[in-house]
Amino acid sequence: MATTVTRHRSTQHVSHPAFRADAALAGHLQRVLVDLNDLALQGKQAHWNAVGPNFRDLHLQLDEIVDAAREFTDAVAERMRALYVVPDGTSARTAAQSSLPAFPGGEVATGEAIDAIVASIYAVTGTVREVHDAVDAADPTTADLLHTILDRLEQLAWLTDAERRAPEGSVPEAIIA
Repeated sequence: MATTVTRHRSTQHVSHPAFRADAALAGHLQRVLVDLNDLALQGKQAHWNAVGPNFRDLHLQLDEIVDAAREFTDAVAERMRALYVVPDGTSARTAAQSSLPAFPGGEVATGEAIDAIVASIYAVTGTVREVHDAVDAADPTTADLLHTILDRLEQLAWLTDAERRAPEGSVPEAIIA
């Protein structure tokens, strides 16, 4: 019986990207990634446990929020990889570093669920706005992704929060100043 020996040539892969993220840009994107990941988790928690008036509408609306958060989580992580950054979307990292307020446990009244998820959406958009200028200075292309995230999440916050508003009678606190 003949023995076949296969020899593999060792080649070193070398690439020379035009742009690589520095530690600051990587950190900013990681913050956004963590917050988006937590928003998706909180949205599902609310989706499963909200009860009360307008449940079905909220249930469906929460699916939209979760879908957007998951889509943006993936987009940010893939952008990080394109910039030679390793994203960390683990549950441990998300739990340790999310800037979102904690979502209530157990069954949650629909109104309370709306208030909580809107607060979490605004926490994410707050993080995005906080890192935006530094990201834009480092990489305008990545800033375009942040613009898309802001546009959609602020729209979802408005649509969700409108359930709890009264005509001419209530404006979120951050806007009052």
